[in-house]
Amino acid sequence: MFFFFSKIIAFLLSPYTWLFAGIIYLLKKLWHTPYKKWMLGFTIFVYIISNSFLVDEVVRAWEYSDDNIYLKNTKYDIAIVLGGMGRIDERQQRFDFTYSGDRLFQTLPLYFQKRVDKILITGGSGIINKPNQREAIYIKKYLKSISIPDSSIIIENNSKNTFENALFSKQILDSLKFKGSILLVTSSFHMRRSLAIFKKVGYKNVTPFVTNKISGLRKYEFDHCLIPNVEAVVTLNIILHEMIGYVTYKLKGYL
Repeated sequence: MFFFFSKIIAFLLSPYTWLFAGIIYLLKKLWHTPYKKWMLGFTIFVYIISNSFLVDEVVRAWEYSDDNIYLKNTKYDIAIVLGGMGRIDERQQRFDFTYSGDRLFQTLPLYFQKRVDKILITGGSGIINKPNQREAIYIKKYLKSISIPDSSIIIENNSKNTFENALFSKQILDSLKFKGSILLVTSSFHMRRSLAIFKKVGYKNVTPFVTNKISGLRKYEFDHCLIPNVEAVVTLNIILHEMIGYVTYKLKGYL
């Protein structure tokens, strides 16, 4: 019973619930005015972009998916893990992983199971005014702290975007005369663009490995299908950003 009420209270206390209730109130107030159609359209728009079921369908159509990779025992010479996994805590001089940290945490079991021989972390600084905050350097420190030896870690710390991830990592591998198999690791929503870029740059023998997948099995639960949810808006923003990135990279000839 407490669990049930806690869910209701959390919903009622959500700022997005207040926002949506305010929109409904305005729609009611403007119903008999010339602004009725505009307000009704806006209300429907806000509802659609915050509907978890509808957003899930958009995500499901975009995400790269290859669940069979998890069921195989194939070994790879190297796993290239794309950056964008968190932020640097300047006060403690450590790396704080966010949800995309799953890219690394799903790779580590493969390394300890000896399915991956080496890990290449690619990612420099994505902050214009802080060029020295290079993600790959901090992640290497983390890997060493969990007893992964230097001999198993390669870092590329100059890239600022996905295209440079691919290009600069290839330059490093070419300098090492690397010809082995590659496991490309990134988020499911990011894999479509990443894989196309890596192939465009000239990588061979690359297998995609998706992490932090957003959509799961299709759900028909009441709250998922009907109740507005701000998390759906956040998810939609991520997917739209990635779609725009894909189109932009296509126009620039990066994929």
